[in-house]
Amino acid sequence: AVEAGKVVIFDAAPAYIEHLKDLIDLQPIKDAGLNIVADVMWGNGAGWFSRLLEGGKTTVTEIHNTRNPIFPEMKRPEPIPPNINVGLETTVKLGADVLLITDGDADRVGIGDEKGNFINQLQVYALLALYLLEVRGHRGAIVKTLSTTSMLEKLGKIYNVPVYETGVGFKYVAPKMIETDAMIGGEESGGYAFRGNVPERDGILAGLYMLDMMVKLQKKPSELLELLFSKVGAHYYDRIDRSFSGDRASREQRIVDAKPVTIGGLKVKGLDTTDGYKFLLEDGGWLLIRFSGTEPIMRVYCETTHKDAVPSILQDGLKIAGLS
Repeated sequence: AVEAGKVVIFDAAPAYIEHLKDLIDLQPIKDAGLNIVADVMWGNGAGWFSRLLEGGKTTVTEIHNTRNPIFPEMKRPEPIPPNINVGLETTVKLGADVLLITDGDADRVGIGDEKGNFINQLQVYALLALYLLEVRGHRGAIVKTLSTTSMLEKLGKIYNVPVYETGVGFKYVAPKMIETDAMIGGEESGGYAFRGNVPERDGILAGLYMLDMMVKLQKKPSELLELLFSKVGAHYYDRIDRSFSGDRASREQRIVDAKPVTIGGLKVKGLDTTDGYKFLLEDGGWLLIRFSGTEPIMRVYCETTHKDAVPSILQDGLKIAGLS
């Protein structure tokens, strides 16, 4: 096909770099003198932050930056614990200001703070929304999957912008972003999309926005999280994935029939069955039980304002799903 001229090989990097100039001014980040660790998880993110931020006082140290389909030092190239543990340890060892993590194809991003703590993907989504609303002064719709944070609804009320909830996956997020000219869209997996860019996940741009927030507000990642919580209150999240056997329909009926009055000691206020089974809790939090679309796995997620309730909410979720 190549010899017949039916395949065109091109380098998209120059056009992408030029496009970034319309979205963010990188010079303040270059001049800030940040010490950045970038864990690119043996994937396509290799070289990008170094290339974009070279020529100033800021330094970028990359790890896992060669192609290796075995993905050593991690279970898989997904930017969540325990896959990111080496990156977090490296951040502390080098005294870095922040850890940026991109998954294998660099469409998702994870963040570690200066103390070696993971800032989970729900918190990152809320921080990115706060950055656009507060730092950049943007206004527009926020599109979120039902498996991501309720902090976005609270930010929507504070800044008077609409928030739309969709099923899980960018096949739902992207059309809603186009329909509403959304400012930002995202999901629980750590994928975020932005107005002015393609309505699809971009881990490089999301990482740059987080750096710009640090520079503009002169705050470390842990301090940014404190700022967010000062506006919407502290929120806590966790997820358990469990394999299951047997008939899916009977398990779904079991969940519907459970009709719990409380979950994790919190009153149940409603049930959303848009995509899975999302039990709405009295504190504004939730428990979500979903079936994987590709493998015999059930996912149990929760978010709550009560840190000590997270384990009991998840355990109640496992019981409702018949997994404990």
